[in-house]
Amino acid sequence: MCPVLAVVLLALTAAPFAHAGEAKKKIVMLAGKPSHGFGSHDHYAGCMLLAKLLNENVPGVEAIVHKHTWPTAPDAFEGAAAIIIYCDGGGGHMAIPKLKELDEILKKGVGLGCVHYGVEVPKGDPGEAFLRWIGGYFEMNWSVNPHWDADFKEIPKHEITNGVKPFTTNDEWYYNMRFNEASKKVTPILTAVPPDKTRVGKDGGHSGNPFVRENKGRTEHVVWAFERPEGGRGFGCTGGHVHWNWAQDDFRKCILNAMLWIANVPVPEGGVPSKRPTVEDMLTNHDEPVPASFDKAKMETRIEALNKPRP
Repeated sequence: MCPVLAVVLLALTAAPFAHAGEAKKKIVMLAGKPSHGFGSHDHYAGCMLLAKLLNENVPGVEAIVHKHTWPTAPDAFEGAAAIIIYCDGGGGHMAIPKLKELDEILKKGVGLGCVHYGVEVPKGDPGEAFLRWIGGYFEMNWSVNPHWDADFKEIPKHEITNGVKPFTTNDEWYYNMRFNEASKKVTPILTAVPPDKTRVGKDGGHSGNPFVRENKGRTEHVVWAFERPEGGRGFGCTGGHVHWNWAQDDFRKCILNAMLWIANVPVPEGGVPSKRPTVEDMLTNHDEPVPASFDKAKMETRIEALNKPRP
């Protein structure tokens, strides 16, 4: 191929993301501390993997990861197009002491995405803030957190679902979330029907309640998008407990797409392209050492099974 033609084709390929001379869209990722042991709640490893894939495959984006704590540098959020929070939640959620600061940032139209335990905050001021910012949250004594096989049979049409095909993963998919229904701006992205056995837990902060038990067979939204009436976008993803699920091509693409969408970066028609992570990729940046018993061959088989074509 003529060298000049090759350069032109490369420029056209990158066109959906950015034009020459344009500043990159900055996505700030906040990775929480370790908490659940190797392979679970791997906030830092997960953020580093997703950031790497965005930076390698989306020329118009710069994803930056802050490890284990809220950034203290005064310019940490300067020029940010979006913020991703992937951390332990509840009363110890890293955003709770920063509600006022974060609110001021988001009022500028900055997007916010929260992943897994990062969608749980206490009812009251934090919960109301999350309803305004991302359209929903995990509310104790209302939402539940079982592990189950979520079969996403139908994928709705949305920029976040560009290129995403039906898939199944076993994860700690929270459901019965508290949504900002009055806004009419919450859009379900991934929806599935939890097994009845996940609804029978006794009353508890995370285990069950009468409403959950009485609604067997109901579809539940576990990833959603939100458009803030005053401007700005958000998303919530209740999965992400299991680190290895980032090797599932459609789940990974969905969340990479969501990160672009809340940053107001056009999502390519086929979604964000990213090569499937290898076992070595998945073992990078863990907070805990890799156990001596870890079987790489079994993990390769597991990753293949995650991406097995549907019948």
